[in-house]
Amino acid sequence: MNLKYCEAVSSQVVALLRQERERQGMSMNALAAKAGLAHSAISRIEGRLRSPNLETLVRIAVVLRVDLGRVVNRAFQDAEKVVGAPTEE
Repeated sequence: MNLKYCEAVSSQVVALLRQERERQGMSMNALAAKAGLAHSAISRIEGRLRSPNLETLVRIAVVLRVDLGRVVNRAFQDAEKVVGAPTEE
């Protein structure tokens, strides 16, 4: 699988979670507090300065009450539209 595709999927997961946070009218501060994370962590993740680990993604998804599996699935679909299907290298 190529790196560009993987980066696109990861970026899209973060974008989808941010969109959901904003749709709910939740601030980064509120999300951070409810997820047990620092505001700076949420800011760096949403600003794509830090890649979240799985535990962090789960915490965020639980607070936002979204199915992380569905978010990841949609991110794969969206990434394929942007960078094309993954290739084996």
